[in-house]
Amino acid sequence: MGLGLAACAPNPPLSNPSDAMVPATDTSAYGARTDTGPNGEPIEIHAVRKAYLNQRNTRQRVAYNGPEDVGTVVVDPYARFLYHVIAPGEAMRYGVAVGQAGKNFQGNATISRKAAWPSWTPTANMVRTMPDLYGPLKNGLGGGVDNPLGSRALYLYQGGRDTMYRIHGTMDPSSIGKATSAGCIRMFNQDVMDLFNEIPNGTRVKVRTQAESIQLEGPLVEMPNGYLEPAGGVQTATATQ
Repeated sequence: MGLGLAACAPNPPLSNPSDAMVPATDTSAYGARTDTGPNGEPIEIHAVRKAYLNQRNTRQRVAYNGPEDVGTVVVDPYARFLYHVIAPGEAMRYGVAVGQAGKNFQGNATISRKAAWPSWTPTANMVRTMPDLYGPLKNGLGGGVDNPLGSRALYLYQGGRDTMYRIHGTMDPSSIGKATSAGCIRMFNQDVMDLFNEIPNGTRVKVRTQAESIQLEGPLVEMPNGYLEPAGGVQTATATQ
């Protein structure tokens, strides 16, 4: 797909924190962190609650059967995985949430911009079509704990032009591994921060098609809790591929 992708519009910040934003105790890679905000201020990042760290969501080194070269980032919006190919036949795999716009782009792109605690501004079309939702944010929302892009953002370009496709963090870790109403590709803040440090500008990105996803990951079904599981042996689920 070319550059006709609409902006990856994240959900506006919540007026009241949900249970997903309550601090949790965790000493793994998903533990609490202190980071430096856009104005030099310290920002506390909560640990991810253990309830959200299921097997498909947590980062792990896995065998990789795709054709991409070492260093490539591979996004599979249908399996809700992101891979960073780290060696021949080997990748670091991350669970992601996929918004509606996350399936509107496929093919190759390049990460040409990286931002820590990114700001976000809705497009003029978003403000015009959904003024109640996006009108209050028409002048932009600065980076920080209230920004739905989370701690980091990676911007995909194609032919030197912004595709409007983003890989970014989230302020709602309960969404990871699920389909969401808005946004592109969300990661746990801890995961996107570590990926941000691993890859430079110029990194190639491949976004899989649905056919490629089925070929490489197999058919999946969505369970009542919103998470995906392999289709074999699942009784009560909704087909997603």
